[in-house]
Amino acid sequence: MAPMKLYGAPLSWNVTRCVVVLEEAGSDYEIVPIDFGTGEHKSPEHLARNPFGQVPALQDGDLYLWESRAICKYACRKNKPELVKDGDLKESALVDVWLEVEANQYSAALSPILYQCLVFPMLGGTTDQKVVDENLEKLKKVLEVYEARLTKFKYLAGDYVSVADLSHASATLCLAATPYASLFDGYPHVKAWWAGLMVRPSVQKVAALMNPSA
Repeated sequence: MAPMKLYGAPLSWNVTRCVVVLEEAGSDYEIVPIDFGTGEHKSPEHLARNPFGQVPALQDGDLYLWESRAICKYACRKNKPELVKDGDLKESALVDVWLEVEANQYSAALSPILYQCLVFPMLGGTTDQKVVDENLEKLKKVLEVYEARLTKFKYLAGDYVSVADLSHASATLCLAATPYASLFDGYPHVKAWWAGLMVRPSVQKVAALMNPSA
């Protein structure tokens, strides 16, 4: 069978979220670049893959998927179901909970910081420090919850790595390029959790993709 195709670009942390999980799951895949500069993401060809004209999109045979976390869960179920704890009702529910937390609490606070500190300046804009400060306070409150959780368990869903942990990797790697790279220093269990994720080959692969000159 042909490898799965992941459409997008390594500069998108939604795309690299999928790359981490595809790597961790041992999936056979290839990255197909999408050129935002030419508007390729709004082309009829790409809209057939993702009707919202965004990235990522995944093609597996005649199946097309979009939304990064849905793609991640599909890759796990196909190639490494233990990452979503399929077959264990309680453990799979906890994976789902922490994947939702990543999306709606952690990334909801972190993404505006990354846009303000990294994306807008790259596009010629300026950083709105008020937006950064507001979301930094939100993120700190989220990290307090994480710190309490990680004093009890090695990973977020329990004492096993899951897609919920891996889903944090791509955006958190970007945090290192902001003035807030040392944020985790105030949360020792979060810092240890992140250090454990950082050494995984899947995360190292994405770090190299995001910074090919390093």
